Amino acid sequence: MNNIFKWLQKTSNFIIASMLAVLFFTFLFQIFSRYILRSPFGWTLELCLILWVWIVFFGCAFVVKEKDHVTFDILYYATSLKTRYIFSIISALAIIFIMGWSFLPTLDYIDWMKMRKTTTVKIPFFGNKIPLKYIFSIYGIFLLSIIIQYAWKIKKLLNNQINLDNRFSSLDETK
Repeated sequence: MNNIFKWLQKTSNFIIASMLAVLFFTFLFQIFSRYILRSPFGWTLELCLILWVWIVFFGCAFVVKEKDHVTFDILYYATSLKTRYIFSIISALAIIFIMGWSFLPTLDYIDWMKMRKTTTVKIPFFGNKIPLKYIFSIYGIFLLSIIIQYAWKIKKLLNNQINLDNRFSSLDETK
């Protein structure tokens, strides 16, 4: 099972790195077309924006770990282990509740976005403009991923598998 998770992590890192590379070269091409050719392409800006949306939500869903986030935890680490345990469970439940509460309305809105399409970016080989439903679907995936991650965190907390004494513990570490 660990090999599968490691493979998924490496694949996620590869996907996000590829999207960043495409974003970077598209941005360079945008600069080249605007200032050297003096004929900017509209699709470069739209593709950069689409990639940015996917990089942010795909990265937060599958690449960035909880320990990588900036936290304001002075009060958290000033409390006892029992209080940290309670804080951790309450915060995980709050995140699950908020993300879960917004999940169905988000899916409804994403489905509604099928009527709108990109302005300039088209699907290669087919020539159709991309429905915005596909572009913003990553947000629904992000919500589902966060709900699963924090449900998993609660399970690990209840099974005493997360070291709350360690300042740099994460969802992956066990005692």
